[in-house]
Amino acid sequence: MRIGIGYDVHKLTEERKLILGGVEIEHSLGLLGHSDADVLLHAIMDALLGAAAFGDIGMHFPDTDGKYRGISSLKLLAQVGRLLEEGGYYVENIDAVIVAQKPKLRPYIEKMEENIAQTLKIPKDQVNVKATTEEGLGFTGAQEGISAQAVCMLGRFFENSAAVQEGACKTCPGHCRDF
Repeated sequence: MRIGIGYDVHKLTEERKLILGGVEIEHSLGLLGHSDADVLLHAIMDALLGAAAFGDIGMHFPDTDGKYRGISSLKLLAQVGRLLEEGGYYVENIDAVIVAQKPKLRPYIEKMEENIAQTLKIPKDQVNVKATTEEGLGFTGAQEGISAQAVCMLGRFFENSAAVQEGACKTCPGHCRDF
């Protein structure tokens, strides 16, 4: 069992879409960033990568690489999912929180959870997303930006696991390749 934590923040700006958890949210401001600037998915990806000791999203998807300009963070999350699978990991659960003064996010959270679960090919009940404000304090309270934090737990397929015995772990490094 491995645990990871992730954090991300992006500045709010005009003339950008606000996308959180792969959901486009009606708002007068959006998040500034190289990709779609989805702080929720960025925090989740860093948590997942960290739990597996696979670095961070900046290492895998650098903002200096033009192929990631404007890319959907759901596509990046899918790639992180593939990296985990290749490493023999599976997601036990994800718990995340978005910190934003506005807009109210409750109506969008179920769709965010569905997007994350579908992208990572895990049951929806293994993903939990919450939203909170900072009661007008700090940069999020002043509506200058939005942040997100995430924690996750990963498991790993082992030699004697049913998945390995059935051949589901062929891409995992090390001894599992021999099965």
